[in-house]
Amino acid sequence: MITRDIHGVSIPALGFGTFQLDPQAAETMVAKAAKIGYRHFDTAQMYHNEEGVGRGLKASGLARDDYFLTTKVWSDQFQSGDLQTSVVESLRKLDLNHVDLLLLHWPNDDIPLEETIAALNEVRNLGMTKHIGISNFPTALIEKAVKYSNLPLLCNQVEYHPYLSQKTVLDCLKKHDMLLTAYCPLARAEVLKDDTLIAIGKEHGKSATQVTLRWLVQQDHVMAIPKSGSPKNAKANFDIFDFELSQNEMAKISNLARPDGRMIDPEFAPKWDDAA
Repeated sequence: MITRDIHGVSIPALGFGTFQLDPQAAETMVAKAAKIGYRHFDTAQMYHNEEGVGRGLKASGLARDDYFLTTKVWSDQFQSGDLQTSVVESLRKLDLNHVDLLLLHWPNDDIPLEETIAALNEVRNLGMTKHIGISNFPTALIEKAVKYSNLPLLCNQVEYHPYLSQKTVLDCLKKHDMLLTAYCPLARAEVLKDDTLIAIGKEHGKSATQVTLRWLVQQDHVMAIPKSGSPKNAKANFDIFDFELSQNEMAKISNLARPDGRMIDPEFAPKWDDAA
């Protein structure tokens, strides 16, 4: 297992995502993922499956200190008061007294970021989360969030895969001693049919998916949270720690990035950084 050691915590670089899993599927898959070996799990208020994730973690038999759990506050709860209340509700659903990491899910221009960051700091100080961070923040907003926060921000969770360069964002995060957590790491399964990734995989006896996930976790300051509704695929995704990509192979994969590589771009998205 590759870990990211930062701000006094050691986090498995490969986590298990639960986006688009309903509560029952989340419960089943989280328990199965734990059996496979995953110790880093990701959910969100907007996924409407926190209760299932919590049940899955209970069913896994893992001690609370043996896994790292992230949830995210949806942007309609960013006002001070609303945010704190929403976190209490998330903890009730998860049946836990704290999460390991609490993120702001998307920026919200309608509520002052300074107010939201202050509320995020408060729930950290109250012990409802051990660490705090952001998600889907471009560099201009990363800088503001860091400025407004009295506590360290641990990560920015963003779309990241071979077709989308996040160099600008990653360089900014490194400057502030923050991690990048990659969601949509398999580019909505596009990597499965990529000739470059397939060819590199053949050299290692691995699939294009495994090569992609290895490329991500082999990068300094990067973590990845592929989601899967299939135990077979979840196991395959985890089988990436017995090989290493060369610098040349890493560069070939990075060179797959393209200007139109972004796949998650809702109408409420912020102004993204130019692809680098």
